Amino acid sequence: MSRPRTFVPPAGARAYTLVTERGEFAVVDAPVAAGVEVRGVALLLPGFTGSKEDFNRLHETLGRRGYRTVAVDGRGQFESDGPEDDESVYAQEELARDVLAQAAAVGDGGPVHLLGHSLGGQIARAAVLLDRSPFRSLTLMASGPAQISSSQQQRVKLLHDALAVMSMAEVWEAMQALEAPEELDELDALDALEEMLEDGEDLRRRWLGNKPAQLLATGRQLCTEPDRVAELAAVPLSFHVLSGARDDTWPVPLLDEMALRLRAHRTVIEGAEHSPNTDRPAATAEALAAFWDAAADAG
Repeated sequence: MSRPRTFVPPAGARAYTLVTERGEFAVVDAPVAAGVEVRGVALLLPGFTGSKEDFNRLHETLGRRGYRTVAVDGRGQFESDGPEDDESVYAQEELARDVLAQAAAVGDGGPVHLLGHSLGGQIARAAVLLDRSPFRSLTLMASGPAQISSSQQQRVKLLHDALAVMSMAEVWEAMQALEAPEELDELDALDALEEMLEDGEDLRRRWLGNKPAQLLATGRQLCTEPDRVAELAAVPLSFHVLSGARDDTWPVPLLDEMALRLRAHRTVIEGAEHSPNTDRPAATAEALAAFWDAAADAG
């Protein structure tokens, strides 16, 4: 689970409901900084159990680099509505078509840069494979070529089994009880405790906002996703594979190989793990802006 340092949008950003031809989606929409030339628009898709707030600390830097950024909660994710128990509406193609509608709604008539984190990357890939025309580039952030690692598949199975017999609130309490504390020195432990007290209620509220059917359907997708890299590589689009220096969901060497197969720009954010957007937001934002600049200049 990504842990955004704050659920409050940055100054100047708007949190609102984006109306599309496929329904309404909760977004955080951050403008280009005043006096800065507009370089483009980016649509940001969060990962499994994540939300639009996972990108909060990227917006200001990207705004100063000339990019309007729109982070979205997918169908049934946090503040975007969806059915509680109908998994069919969360099939990957349905979610990909949602992304096409979102891009049309935010694109101001031109193509947008698309970024997907983890699960969001696989949904973004599916959207591009359906129709590349709304997009100027695709960034896969900590999102691999096929199914997640065996250890992460076990975690998803545990969640699936728990949701069969427990409420979302009960699952949250169980997860908190099972979360093993890391070995920290005294100062780190105090910082961690303060952070938990500050963001714990927001994280709980986000968890309870997720629809169980969405978690079940997308969790199954993560565990069964086929390798579609060759199919994606045939699409004439600029690609970017960005990750932390460590990742237990898709090992970094696997992401390196995927980047080669895609002939993609490759960025590794030192000091970050599966969520570079929250682990090292400044470095991540600068890397994204540099890639988007190059993609735009390439036409």
